Amino acid sequence: MFINLFLELKKAQVRVSVKEYLTLVEAMDRGLAQFSVDEFYYLSRATLVKDERHLDRFDRVFGRVFKGLEGGTALNELLVQIPEAWLKKLVERYLTEEEKAKIQSLGGWDKLMETLRERLAEQKGRHQGGNKWIGTAGTSPFGAHGYNPEGVRIGQDKSRHRRAVKVWDQREYKNLDDQVVIGTRNIKLALRRLRKFARQGAPDVLDLPGTIRSTAHNGGYLDLQLVPERRNTVKVLLFMDAGGSMDDWIRICEELFSAARSEFKHLEYFYFHNCVYESVWRDNRRRHVERLPTWDVIHTYGPDYKLIFVGDASMSPYEIVTPGGSVEHWNAEPGEIWMRRLLQHYEHAAWLNPVREDYWNYTPSIGLLGKLMENRMYPLTLGGLDRAMRELNT
Repeated sequence: MFINLFLELKKAQVRVSVKEYLTLVEAMDRGLAQFSVDEFYYLSRATLVKDERHLDRFDRVFGRVFKGLEGGTALNELLVQIPEAWLKKLVERYLTEEEKAKIQSLGGWDKLMETLRERLAEQKGRHQGGNKWIGTAGTSPFGAHGYNPEGVRIGQDKSRHRRAVKVWDQREYKNLDDQVVIGTRNIKLALRRLRKFARQGAPDVLDLPGTIRSTAHNGGYLDLQLVPERRNTVKVLLFMDAGGSMDDWIRICEELFSAARSEFKHLEYFYFHNCVYESVWRDNRRRHVERLPTWDVIHTYGPDYKLIFVGDASMSPYEIVTPGGSVEHWNAEPGEIWMRRLLQHYEHAAWLNPVREDYWNYTPSIGLLGKLMENRMYPLTLGGLDRAMRELNT
């Protein structure tokens, strides 16, 4: 089976050598994968793939060669006592697709909020496993650790099905790390398409052609000529979605953020969650106390800035089109109003989306934001970055 993996990778034009294959076999002989398909996947990927551009090809080949095998469970794990945390999770109710299809939405945003107010007034104690009260492990639209296609999440540490249209908790997000070491220079190379050079500042760089010309005119006596350093004068305003479903894309967003910090001298950045509203922030750890009004951003940074949004655009449509639709606070104006204000002020704008482009049609909110962006939404891939930088240069 291992040799099949090697041969299929060769057919897929993944540059893998016999020496690398023998290294993988040696690692397996020493028990590094512990009879787990998941562990073998990471071991073989680290051993056989040298170029990040081939990771997707490797995934497709691996899935084809080992189709039908279940990963994640090592043989010796069967002898281990079931942890208490697992037993607690049994309380949660996992429904089949048929059961999920039978659960109907309450009938829109206003009806959902009205019903929540009624439940809060009527309910006197804890409830579990039902379909009406605020509780846990049920199909009610209100509570935690259950399922409903359109609900309000209360008292749950993180998202599970990503169907909540409101979250009644104070959630904490982490700042993106701008010191991440880029594994490839391709992101930087793509960002370099967005450049406009000019010589500004003190003359501290040798102008060799000017020096030669001036020396010749000076009868052969050396006459040094200096010019200001040639710098990229492009100004970039970066808005980054943080938290929630964006946790799946932290690594690639950190790489993009790190590359942007090194490529653009004039870079200003802010965070938002899902959609831009009346305020944004610079530090996720202090986002509840240190916010900057979006109007101040518009009035501070002129229209010569290039506006870039980074986010998966995956949310309830209420968050874009409805007042009060924000998942975390009550917004007086819908998100689309603030998006239009930003796009009217900044002529050059683009949205980078880490979700695969062929999945966009399955999420209504992506379609809504795509229309607001006037089709200037691009996938967060090297090809998408290249297209976005060309758009911003027009």
